[in-house]
Amino acid sequence: MEGPSLATGFAARCGDARSSERTQATSQVGVTRMSLSDALALGPAVWDAVLARAELPSPFMSWAWHRAWADSAPAADVAASDVLVLRGAGGAVQALLPVLLRRIPFHRVPVRALTWAIGDLGCPDHLDVLADPAADVGALAPVLEDLPWHLLNLSNLAPNAATARRLCESIAGHGYALRRQALFACPYLELCDDWERYLATLTRTRRQTLRRKERNLQRHHSMAIVDYEGHRLSEGWSRLVRLHERRWEGGGGGAFQDLSLRRLHRRFATELAARQQLWLTTLDLDGETAAAWYGFTLRDTVYFYQSGRDPRWDRESVGLVLMAAMIRRAIERGYRRLDFLRGEDGYKRLWTDARRCTEEITVFRPGWRGRSLRALDAAALLRAWLRGRGGGCGSERDVPAGESNDE
Repeated sequence: MEGPSLATGFAARCGDARSSERTQATSQVGVTRMSLSDALALGPAVWDAVLARAELPSPFMSWAWHRAWADSAPAADVAASDVLVLRGAGGAVQALLPVLLRRIPFHRVPVRALTWAIGDLGCPDHLDVLADPAADVGALAPVLEDLPWHLLNLSNLAPNAATARRLCESIAGHGYALRRQALFACPYLELCDDWERYLATLTRTRRQTLRRKERNLQRHHSMAIVDYEGHRLSEGWSRLVRLHERRWEGGGGGAFQDLSLRRLHRRFATELAARQQLWLTTLDLDGETAAAWYGFTLRDTVYFYQSGRDPRWDRESVGLVLMAAMIRRAIERGYRRLDFLRGEDGYKRLWTDARRCTEEITVFRPGWRGRSLRALDAAALLRAWLRGRGGGCGSERDVPAGESNDE
């Protein structure tokens, strides 16, 4: 594969420079480039402090996600990943920008691009440059410009990712061209402070179905909602993966068939459990697990990532009953939003009509190479517009975080 070989070569070229940077005092003011491993060694407290001040935080911008990615991704990609660290007065970290030079297909043409280090493994959504709102992110621009890329591609951005926009506009001010594009639709549910009030927003048929399905399970079975944390984390994770795979038997194996993705989320779940941000829950009937739910929290938001269910219980709609229980829990615990993440699956529309779109910013380097890539991009966008797919959010590219999960 071209990507890993490019990453390996870039790591070798940058090795001496990064080694010298590691010897500099951590109180240095300004921008330092270091390896991802060294940046992670700064510790979760440093990353979490910046995340706590960020305007648009996302779990996928956290130390925990990058630590899990570094433990799961190809070793060459991890070794070649850099983090630009911006420090303010007194040496306090104000911004962290993990990037990786990799070869990507750009409208089917291989291009050397600078991207998020984490790439798209695991479908991270709602990204932005991890920075204090007062940070001078424009100071990162000259360092980025010195790296040998033809495209700078920041994808899966949160709507109105102001910090990423400021950074890219700083680069554009030096003669670079940029364009923004909508990517994936991410449905979400704004939560009120009362479960019954939320139910009142649904159709009468929907309310009756929810209540009937839950009532029937309680009447005919011993039903329990079980949480997995601490010493039971491994047990809960195994149940989730097993049920998800059963749901997809004969149909592609589901998301966790990818071992790298499975390792990433297992490591991520361990970190989240230690922080009490993990929601790993099953619905058990007569002592057997019928459905599983995996998500996590940050600030006032619950993120639903993946689930699974035993097909033998499909007629009883165990997935629907468990989803209702988790939404009710989020309301009762005071969360203000439940984010369904990427993909406009039909079952998500049963719970909400609201959605927001992730974005992508692409920066083109000046010169003939940049002009040719811009022309290629313009032609592709025109073809998409002529086919009627040029203005939508997500359109044909929608891929849910964990594929479909019909209830």
